[in-house]
Amino acid sequence: MAENYPKGAGDKPIALEAREAAEDARLFSPSAARNRDVIADVAARLLPKSAKVIEIGCGTGEHAAAIVTARPDLSWLPTDLDAASRASAQAHAAALSLTQIAPAIALDARAEEWGVEEQTPFDGLVCCNVIHIAPWEVALGVIAGAQRLLRPGGVLYFYGPFKRGGEHTAPSNAAFDESLRSRDPSWGVRDLDEVQREAEARDLRLREVVEMPANNLSVIFERA
Repeated sequence: MAENYPKGAGDKPIALEAREAAEDARLFSPSAARNRDVIADVAARLLPKSAKVIEIGCGTGEHAAAIVTARPDLSWLPTDLDAASRASAQAHAAALSLTQIAPAIALDARAEEWGVEEQTPFDGLVCCNVIHIAPWEVALGVIAGAQRLLRPGGVLYFYGPFKRGGEHTAPSNAAFDESLRSRDPSWGVRDLDEVQREAEARDLRLREVVEMPANNLSVIFERA
């Protein structure tokens, strides 16, 4: 019987070629592979039903894919300044047929307007492994964006290494902090007390801190 679908190069269906091309854009992070499931567990628990979520610094897109796989009721908007990361996030979503994940957009968290205002309010803002590998102004921008764009009761979720009371929680975090600052003096492991102070000034109260593997924390704020 003759096949009735259009062919591309190499006699493959065009739709299959398109999907394989999309999957070729996927990037993979060893750290994301280690932590995506535990992050998904926390996010799946704290995000409300049918939540509309914006992610700042989506990276490879593996976190979004894991969270939305665990919570298919979510609507997810990934963002990143890096074009390869945006393409990877879209490719991971396509590979898993996660249509709930929108195409990733370019977004600088330091901007006073993010270009997503017409989609507000969001129910959640997720920011994993970002604020320690970016200037402090990025953390401030994420917090300000959460105040502007989250609905009352919406959640801001940070994940990564943090100091507590000005002290590192483990020698490995201290070494990591030193490495980050040697690469860029504006980077570094942030002090949770400072993050909390800035968040509270923006109508975001600390709701929960969850100890995570490898001396990381999940830090959840709630919009007043």
